[in-house]
Amino acid sequence: MYSEKLKKSSRIPNFYKLTPDKRLKIIKEFASLTEEEIKILKDTGALDLGTANMMIENVIGVAHLPIGIATNFLINNKDYLVPMAIEEPSVVAAASHGAKMTREGGGIFAESTESIMIGQIQVVNVKDPYKAKSEILNAKEDILMTANKQDPVLISLGGGARDLDVKIIETIKGQMLIVYLYVDVKDAMGANIVNTMAESIAPVISRITGGKVYLRIVTNLADKRLVRARTIVPKKAVGGEEVVDGIVYAYAFAAADPYRAATHNKGIMNGIDAVAIATGQDWRAIEAGAHAYAARFGKYMPLSTWDKNKKGDLVGTIELPLAVGIVGGTIRTNPVAKICLKILGVKSARELAEIMAAVGLTQNLAALRALVTEGIQRGHMKLHAKNIAMMAGAKGREIDFIAKIMVETGTIRVDVAKHLLRKLRQINFK
Repeated sequence: MYSEKLKKSSRIPNFYKLTPDKRLKIIKEFASLTEEEIKILKDTGALDLGTANMMIENVIGVAHLPIGIATNFLINNKDYLVPMAIEEPSVVAAASHGAKMTREGGGIFAESTESIMIGQIQVVNVKDPYKAKSEILNAKEDILMTANKQDPVLISLGGGARDLDVKIIETIKGQMLIVYLYVDVKDAMGANIVNTMAESIAPVISRITGGKVYLRIVTNLADKRLVRARTIVPKKAVGGEEVVDGIVYAYAFAAADPYRAATHNKGIMNGIDAVAIATGQDWRAIEAGAHAYAARFGKYMPLSTWDKNKKGDLVGTIELPLAVGIVGGTIRTNPVAKICLKILGVKSARELAEIMAAVGLTQNLAALRALVTEGIQRGHMKLHAKNIAMMAGAKGREIDFIAKIMVETGTIRVDVAKHLLRKLRQINFK
């Protein structure tokens, strides 16, 4: 039974040893879920075909991903149980382990800027781009007023088009004039409203410039919508100062080499994407923005940094754009996404973004620690062995038994699993 004392703590020892039903009971109490919400989580067909058919085109079915809960997260002095939807073994376990290490130093502290999204209006064949730029800026207030007429609800919530800028760029097709529209989208991801606003002002821009407008669309490089997170992990929590040094060396490798940086950032996105998928976010937009931001200085760089302070403790930071929402989009139609947001208990899109950045930093910590100590494969393959056993046809208790043997012998392959399964069934294993 999940006691009242532990009710709002994400520190749940041996959570991974519990059955799914017992874990659900804990989550139900932690997040005050209803019986109906628990039923939806247990029902792998919670997204019915009718709803799915309204979400995308040419629907024939629904793909499912496991949803796990990452424990131990303490972010801005608040406990969170974090839903993560992902097919890759060890990710949820790594996030929980990393969060436990950060907890030893007081947790993770995160902050975010306002929810400003950017729309771009592309204008070509402008005779005098610099004169046109000046005229657009002179008409800024009228242009913003036109944009803001598109969403009275957003304006009533304190959001809306805030500013615009004009850039003249050189391309293989000659000079182009690009208008940047900055919109505070509040708790929405914001792509749809930004696109609508960009399209509404395109005729005005065309009339002022005398040029031809082609693209008018949001950019996924949302660098006005940044999230930062920081943690100090005591050296004892990661395994000593030698491990701290190893993690700092691993970061230095990533900072110098884009081949390593790509995998470094993939580990970060393992955590961020898993939360994004669980909560119904546009994870492709998040990925695009993150990787573009990593290359903003002309070289692909790690999104996180790791250093050692004077005490010998590990200091980690992360900064990236995160365009997420808690209203609109699939969040309204996908019942599982709504429940995952309820488990998190977030009150704003910015809070969700801060959690996701913290998860990314923590995931990175766990991966780097594994890399500089036992290697990444030990824990990963231990969990992967169960998948291999199932691929070989193992059922029930056979799965754990065969996985255990393969891990102990260091031979985790389907042919080995099939051989073990045959021998196991010959002795009538039950």
